[in-house]
Amino acid sequence: MSLNVYINKISKFLPNRPVENDRMEHYLGFINGQKSKAKPIVLRNNGIKTRYYALDENGKSTHSNAQLAAETIRKFEDKNFSLNDLELLACGTTSPDQLLPSHASMVHGLLKIKPVEYTSTSGSCNAGMLAMKYAYMSVKSGNTKNAVSCGSEKLSTWLQAKNFEEEAATIENLENKPMLAFEKEFLRWMLSDGAAAVLMSDKPNENSLSLKIHWIEVISYAGTFETCMYAGAEKSEDGNLAPWRDFSEKEIAEKSVMTLKQDTRLLGENIVKIGGEFLENICKKHNLNLDEIQWFTPHLSSLFFKQKIADELKSRNLNIPDEKWFINLPKVGNVGSASVYLMLEELFNTKKLKKGDKILAMIPESARFSYSYALFETV
Repeated sequence: MSLNVYINKISKFLPNRPVENDRMEHYLGFINGQKSKAKPIVLRNNGIKTRYYALDENGKSTHSNAQLAAETIRKFEDKNFSLNDLELLACGTTSPDQLLPSHASMVHGLLKIKPVEYTSTSGSCNAGMLAMKYAYMSVKSGNTKNAVSCGSEKLSTWLQAKNFEEEAATIENLENKPMLAFEKEFLRWMLSDGAAAVLMSDKPNENSLSLKIHWIEVISYAGTFETCMYAGAEKSEDGNLAPWRDFSEKEIAEKSVMTLKQDTRLLGENIVKIGGEFLENICKKHNLNLDEIQWFTPHLSSLFFKQKIADELKSRNLNIPDEKWFINLPKVGNVGSASVYLMLEELFNTKKLKKGDKILAMIPESARFSYSYALFETV
């Protein structure tokens, strides 16, 4: 049995008030009491104006990752739908609160609903799409009649100054080595906290618009490329990762093993090119005509990549005009696995969509290089 699958509700939860660029260090802290020399450079390139942190101005946590996810999922409950009617819970994240229990288990526990099928998907930006595809396949196969998938992040605690103190001497050299700023602080001035979720069903809304899911394609390039972005590990010269458990406590602090790091050389050389290659293959597989797309929602880690992606697509005769691009990165920041959900939520709930509109979503993940594309249609 192969059923149609519809997204009938989309919700978001962004904690606390938006944090403007000049207030970021009040939440994340000042390394060695000094303002960052890298921050203005990174912010100028990424184009982000505000973001959200599940922290107060003293750096104290206000929400866990699981709480962020639970808050957005609770918004689905109304007179027409009870969370106790939920048949499947799929939660993706880069930043679970603990190693065990799994992230989805913790979210389920906070929701305090009846026993439910669940899955936790990990990774970085594609973790949310992996959760969405699992939920989509469950409903499409008839395994369940409804499902919730969610992307959520609590990344701010990884970005706090206390995690970088041991590398402060390196950061002192940023003026002479600007690429070092990109390597060490690129992610610190870009990542945000928050959550968003979708409620799927085998039937569309009767009195309002739904999004029909035509397909979700996910692919990994890990067999081709070495690791690009990582946390809880240290990368050796041969490209392999040494896991955090192989380091002493002292070494973990000195090497900032638990912070997010990025191999910017690998990122720049590969992330845009393989996205164009994958979309070219998808267009052939699904006979997709990009002229029929009304909205393109690419997850961008930084506006730095926008023109590079546009140029790559154009070089492959996959041109998508600028007026079809929908990006909310400048006001919500990079929320990892939740980012594509947040774009869909804004399109869906601000009445920008009309019946028949098609939305092409693109989600790159640099961790070990993977990509997702998905096609939705307003019905």
